[in-house]
Order: sequence, then C-alpha cells, then structure tokens
Amino acid sequence: MFDLDFLTLPEGFREGILLLAYLLALMWVLAVADLLTGRQLLPKLAIEPRRLAGVPGIVVAPLLHGGFGHLAANSGPLVILGSIILLQGLEVLGLVTVFCWLFSGVGIWLLGRPGTRHLGASGVVFGYLGYLLLRGYFERSPGAIAAAVVVGLLYGSALWGLLPLQRGKSWVGHGMGFAGGVIVARKLDIMLEWVRFNSGF
Repeated sequence: MFDLDFLTLPEGFREGILLLAYLLALMWVLAVADLLTGRQLLPKLAIEPRRLAGVPGIVVAPLLHGGFGHLAANSGPLVILGSIILLQGLEVLGLVTVFCWLFSGVGIWLLGRPGTRHLGASGVVFGYLGYLLLRGYFERSPGAIAAAVVVGLLYGSALWGLLPLQRGKSWVGHGMGFAGGVIVARKLDIMLEWVRFNSGF
C-alpha cells in the first residue's frame, strides 16, 4: 500500500498533516495550561492502573505530559512517524492512531503497577514504530520495506524503551503501544474493511 511515487501524495495527505499539527498544538496548549494551573491537570487525568478514577485517562492521558521536555521528546517522532504512515492514506493513519491510543491505554490500566500514574503520547509513538517496522514484513512491498528500513535507522534505538531499564518511563505503555502497532500491521486489511463497513462507506 506504500506508494514509492512521492510526487503523487495520497488523497487526504494534506488534511492528515493538518490533523497531526492540530493534535500536537493541543498537546502543547494543554502543557501550558497545566503549568499555569499549578500542575493540576496531570493527577486528575493520568491513567491509574485498576482504579476507576484512572479510566478517563485511557482517552485523555496521551494528550498530557510530565513537562515540556517529555512533550518535546514525543513531538518529533509523533509527527515524523505519523507522516510516514500518512503516505498510506488518512484512513490508515486514523486507524493506527486510534487503535494504538486505546490499546496502550487499556493495557496500562490492566497491567500497570498499582499506585503509579501514566501519561504522555509514548504509547502512540511506539504504536507507530511497531506498525511501520512490521508492516514491511507483512506487506512485502518495496515501499513498505523501504519505510521499515528508514524507520529502523532513525528510531531503532528507541526499542530499548520496551525494557524496564529506566525509572519513570512507562515501559508497559511503550510495550502495549508497540504491540498494538504490530496487530494493526498484521491485520490492516481486515481492520480497514471493518471500519468501512461500520462507517457506511
């Protein structure tokens, strides 16, 4: 599904870039709002494993970050990897984003260590990474393989984030996001058909 003719952008590419930009802008606006409110947003909207109070965080927590450094670290990969996925079309980007967003959030809520709080877009970023690295293997097209190689060279070192090596990093969120990306890479055609059927297209 990857198109090697980069002079012909897929339908919806520009709209997808705008959506990524809006998503990123929202994250930065919330970071500023959190700072101005004395860090009141984070404790209320983070994912808290196996606590009812932490359920809303499954939807909201990827928009919030522990600080500007945390947000900056996620911003570049989110836009770059998202733009590469967007070469397959806006529909694919939407599917990968939503699935990895929810899959990582639910995974954190179910498997995260009790008494911890989890937030940030890392689960989505690792979902993008898992999707792009494995889609090349499953699709076997020149474009998908080329994308996997480029992404591996750019972000292969990020795979260390799947291991519990650094305190304060949600390796459960990273792992569940990555797994979500792999699932979409493997079942993309089936999932797209399901989305189209249920959306009436």
